[in-house]
Amino acid sequence: MTTVLMIEDDLELAEILTEYLEPFDIQITTADDPYMGLSILDTQKFDLVILDLTLPGIDGLEVCKEIRKRHTIPIIISSARTDITDKVTALENGADDYLPKPYNPRELQARIMSLLRRQQGFNPTQQVVQKPKDLVLHEEQMIITLLGKELHFTAAEYGILSYLMKKEGGVVSREDLIYNIEAINEETTNKSIDVIIGRIRQKLGENPKEPTYIHAIRGIGYKFLQ
Repeated sequence: MTTVLMIEDDLELAEILTEYLEPFDIQITTADDPYMGLSILDTQKFDLVILDLTLPGIDGLEVCKEIRKRHTIPIIISSARTDITDKVTALENGADDYLPKPYNPRELQARIMSLLRRQQGFNPTQQVVQKPKDLVLHEEQMIITLLGKELHFTAAEYGILSYLMKKEGGVVSREDLIYNIEAINEETTNKSIDVIIGRIRQKLGENPKEPTYIHAIRGIGYKFLQ
């Protein structure tokens, strides 16, 4: 098990990343307050820190500097700040990597494992290959299988589900679905998209209140995880 402390005040983003990284045997502990994050890091053992720069009370660059004073733990900066000065300062203050937001969670997972592989003393046996996927998209045949069994969808249902699967881990708005899927008319309403999603969920056999694959993001759209 790889343990990661995430100092991030965007709790919705932290939840998305936590859910995505769990199948990779990466356990996230989130602190939305930087002072609490520093306290947790002083009292618990972690393999890596993911640190936002825009935090309440103290700038993330100062938090990075403080972490480096106390610990040798690898630090990945995860920030929407695009100023090259911030990136350079973060690296000078002891960060090991800088990942600008927005990004695909898959890239974060790859960077975590790449950084840990470079750390002296990290045990490669801790790395876990992603578990086999239950739901598989076969683009050439234009079919989707669940546990090896082909599911039967309408053109619109297939278009939505395949699009979500290809954007796995990322949030997809209803408007994206309307304008990027050929089987859906551009005059389709957001409510119609929700109805189609409901039919897809029925065919997947999932409970919308406790979804396995398709997760609703309030006010935006959906994200696909497995």
